Amino acid sequence: MEAGCDEVGRGCLAGPVVAAAVILPKKYRHKLLNDSKQLSKDERLQLRKIIICDALAWAIAEVSHVEIDQINILNASFKAMHLALDQLKIIPELLLIDGNRFNSYHEIRYECIIKGDGRYLSIAAASVLAKTYRDELMQKQAVQFPGYGWETNVGYPTVQHRDGIRALGITPIHRRSFQLLPAQMELFKGD
Repeated sequence: MEAGCDEVGRGCLAGPVVAAAVILPKKYRHKLLNDSKQLSKDERLQLRKIIICDALAWAIAEVSHVEIDQINILNASFKAMHLALDQLKIIPELLLIDGNRFNSYHEIRYECIIKGDGRYLSIAAASVLAKTYRDELMQKQAVQFPGYGWETNVGYPTVQHRDGIRALGITPIHRRSFQLLPAQMELFKGD
């Protein structure tokens, strides 16, 4: 019984890091399922419904920007994966982790797989769930905090996002421990 785990949002300047864990049926196949970065938004949304319906178990968890600033993004990513695993209604025997590092979880055997979301369907499914969840969360935040382009860049450090920071300053959900701008010290004057 394998659980695929992936996270999204590590490189973002704002918002939480989100992780998902998915257990698919043995020998599960779906012709469209792949690394979420290789799929269109419509394909991801279509697959999300299929994954939720077909998976034996799935869960999504997030760690806030505040905690990211306190424990660093790597530890926050591990914590988000652990929180997702905590919610699974089936205890997996093996964890397939996208990436090259992980903190062990309840003595369950794990394997770290670089670019695993393109090689294992359970990891790909986790990447789809995590990405669609986080994208929708940041698109809602774009309504509350317009001018940063979160409706399209979902918090990643694009030119539009950095131009928004220069023009409007930082929001309450920006990660203060991240290099938001090269002249970052100006952002925190008066804090």
